[in-house]
Amino acid sequence: MNHQPHLSFRQVVNMNVGFFGIQFSFGLQQSSMSPIYKYLGADEATLPLLWLAGPVTGLLVQPLVGAMSDRTVTRWGRRTPYFLVGAILCSLGLLFMPFSPTLWMAASLLWILDAANNVTMEPYRAFVSDRLAPRQHSLGFLTQSAFTGLGQTLAYLTPSLLVFMGMDKDATNGSHIPQVVVAAFMIGAVMSITSVLWSIRTTPELPLDAAQLEHMKAHRPGLRAMLADIAAAVREMPQTMRQLALVKLFQWYAMFCYWQYIMLALAQSIYGTTDPASEGFRDAGLLNGQVGAFYNFIAFLAAFALVPFTRRYGPKRMHALCVALAGACMLCIPLIREPALLFIPMVGIGLAWASMMGNPYVMLAGCIPPERNGVYMGIFNMFIVIPMIIQIFTLPLFYQAGLGGNPENVIRLAGVLMLCAAVAVLRVKLRPGGAGAGAIPAPAPH
Repeated sequence: MNHQPHLSFRQVVNMNVGFFGIQFSFGLQQSSMSPIYKYLGADEATLPLLWLAGPVTGLLVQPLVGAMSDRTVTRWGRRTPYFLVGAILCSLGLLFMPFSPTLWMAASLLWILDAANNVTMEPYRAFVSDRLAPRQHSLGFLTQSAFTGLGQTLAYLTPSLLVFMGMDKDATNGSHIPQVVVAAFMIGAVMSITSVLWSIRTTPELPLDAAQLEHMKAHRPGLRAMLADIAAAVREMPQTMRQLALVKLFQWYAMFCYWQYIMLALAQSIYGTTDPASEGFRDAGLLNGQVGAFYNFIAFLAAFALVPFTRRYGPKRMHALCVALAGACMLCIPLIREPALLFIPMVGIGLAWASMMGNPYVMLAGCIPPERNGVYMGIFNMFIVIPMIIQIFTLPLFYQAGLGGNPENVIRLAGVLMLCAAVAVLRVKLRPGGAGAGAIPAPAPH
């Protein structure tokens, strides 16, 4: 195995800049897809079905791309070709999305966009384990978490910033989509490709040594071999990883509920409207962007602030605390009637978001074999998309009868599920001496 040199804090940041572009794209989807679907005539009760693209493409693409990148040998490295191809496709998807003339066109473009994001993201997770020594894994993953917060902060906030700069918030295109949303997607297309190119340029992959090349040659290429590798990895899955699956079931079911219905809940609770053609509905969209940007900015700050606390108390306890706080805050959101007060519960959601994008990977990194980083990172992210698929097919079944057809009750459900995630993570057993159980290094001086 190659010796992984210690990287300075600046170098760790450079290698993760590409994650900023990926998460800017995800932020645009989270903040804008439900409104776009509503503008194009979607039914509220079946709205989750239109979000099917993300989890299904993740379920299919993540483990396959992870396994493929483990076996890829090119002059640029194992992971880099996937970064580049995914970023190009993502930029094209962002360019075309806000010009969708019909609901089916927007849903189809979301499939392409999500597939492209997943092609880029899975090798990026493995890249951290490849490039950093185990003692720096925590810093690497929490830096990715920070860029998740920063990228999504700007994605959520961009429409409001454009209005502040003079764009008309009520101007729409031929598909009734606000022009500020169109402009935000254009900016996202540029961000996606340029940020990935920056990381490729500043942080080349480590060359494979003779033992690694021999190990890769010993494994048969082809789809059948990769599927067999995935199946074997599932059978041999470490206990820590299996226990984290329940945690992720609760927290990602909750977050999908939140993203799909928070804008509709705010339109109803703050502005008293459910009409997508009304000014109040558009104002709710801008408000959702502002509070979403705020919680993502909190996540950006918290990703680094959590490092000393996680070093002292461990990723398990810190993750339980953060998601429990988010659950309590989500339960409070439907009670709020003043827009300014919404920023208070966003602090808790931001802390949880930072922890969700970092601490589970810290716990995972200490229990998986380095030569299978790609496939295990892909499988681990299946624990994100499977809860989303479950949510998509189950929520419409009880949205009317169980939740009264009220989007505010969906947010309450999300809060309860986050509290369940907090209980579940406390039951996870970490491997003694693993990265998830050990100390987290402070950022190296640069």
